Amino acid sequence: MQIAEIFESIQGEGPWAGTPSLFIRTSGCNLRCSFCDTPYTSWKPEGNAWTVNDLVHIVAESKSPDVVLTGGEPLLVPDLPELADKCRALGKRITVETAGTVRSPTRCDLFAISPKLANSTPDAPPWNTRHQNARFQPAVVQELLQQSPAILKFVVDQQSDLSEIQEWLSLLPQLPPSAVWLMPQARTREQLREKSQWVRDLALTNGFNFSPRLHLEMFGNVRGT
Repeated sequence: MQIAEIFESIQGEGPWAGTPSLFIRTSGCNLRCSFCDTPYTSWKPEGNAWTVNDLVHIVAESKSPDVVLTGGEPLLVPDLPELADKCRALGKRITVETAGTVRSPTRCDLFAISPKLANSTPDAPPWNTRHQNARFQPAVVQELLQQSPAILKFVVDQQSDLSEIQEWLSLLPQLPPSAVWLMPQARTREQLREKSQWVRDLALTNGFNFSPRLHLEMFGNVRGT
């Protein structure tokens, strides 16, 4: 499988924010978000080939209790189910970060599903059409919710995004508000500061959770954090 980077840091988002984690970032994505902060996995994918056993060796050597399989879109990787199973067999807690557009038999301790709203659509053709057609896959999200514990993590750019989030949730009636996280769309610390308060208020008003972006706060928009 093509791996863009492997690094130790802390989980910056969602319910396990602050937990020391080993990140394995796959290369390749079926979307092209306008605000993508890992273009080296999507717009200009790069990386090196790794075997599952080589990656498992790295995981076994890590002292971090959590392993985060992320991308790009990790569920595109055929070997991901095997990797996740072997990491769990080592006693690691596994998070898979996905946009929820790809079916996969992967099992994990948490699917962090981030359905992409209309605010993610790029201007550049032909990806604007391809992205818009691919990003909304509620049937796939429904399947992932049935496979493993999961949260939905929405990237919020404007307060008007709430109506689209509510549309999503109307299609997933079994999902409680406590499993929904709102996160500011930001690629800089300044953008994060500008948006965090009103996104936090929006989350609290609607019974959702607010997701920090601790890695951005601590390190800035720096690769390998």
